Amino acid sequence: MNAGQTKADFAYCEAIIKKHSKSFYYAFSQLPPDKANAVYAIYAFCRTADDCADSNQPHTERFESLRQLKQELDLFRDRADVDHPLWRALRRVFTDYEMDIQPFYDQLAGQLADLNFAIPRTMHELENYSYYVAGSVGLMLLPVLASEASGDLRPSAIELGIAMQITNILRDVGEDFYKKQRIYLPEEEMERFRYTQADLREGLINENFMNLWERLAKHAEALYDRFYSSIHLFDADSRLPLALSAGLYRGILDAVRGSDYDCFSKRGYVTKDTMTKINSAIGNCS
Repeated sequence: MNAGQTKADFAYCEAIIKKHSKSFYYAFSQLPPDKANAVYAIYAFCRTADDCADSNQPHTERFESLRQLKQELDLFRDRADVDHPLWRALRRVFTDYEMDIQPFYDQLAGQLADLNFAIPRTMHELENYSYYVAGSVGLMLLPVLASEASGDLRPSAIELGIAMQITNILRDVGEDFYKKQRIYLPEEEMERFRYTQADLREGLINENFMNLWERLAKHAEALYDRFYSSIHLFDADSRLPLALSAGLYRGILDAVRGSDYDCFSKRGYVTKDTMTKINSAIGNCS
């Protein structure tokens, strides 16, 4: 593969992350170029998988799109790559880093679970789902961001992914319910805090909802804390971007709190000014 083609393939992947996740792009664009390109390619795969499950197409067509992506991953596994920028970029990543293909299959399993959605009954079920759609991403990124690590950082990578997925869920309670007819808040926790599906339908923000929301938020924050305790074991050139991405995502929780827990009519996000402040604070501590 010539250098011009490789550059174009990674530019294709970079455009996807730049369009769909400004916070991730802001954080990981600060990696050395080769590592940044690897992250962009991995993100592009995950975004493609997510789009298969979450498009506006009929269920059968979404299932077929996901099946087709799995077939393409099978071909990639067997080194019979589809001639497409995504797969060419990923082949370069698999050549440059000691990648494991299993998390890519786990990601597809998570998207299939979304396609055949069932409300999680317990926190354990929510964490299991979150592993497949987000913890798997942490494992995909691990060979890139911890290429020199001597210890096992798989638990840390998984915990960060789960924390981020729970953050997504807490940010998107209203959007998931009204647009996708999905409830990711575990049934046991809803019962525990006496918050019903009827309350959810009305977009009711009361003390019960805030306590339920905080129950999940505190769990996510504990996972962020556990991740931070191991960040010094990641590659030196990856620590700042990792800390920044985790800090920006964690900041979404405070953004929702700052909106009086309105995750029904508003979308919590971290402002550009806040991004800059987090970057500066982390940089001063590194």
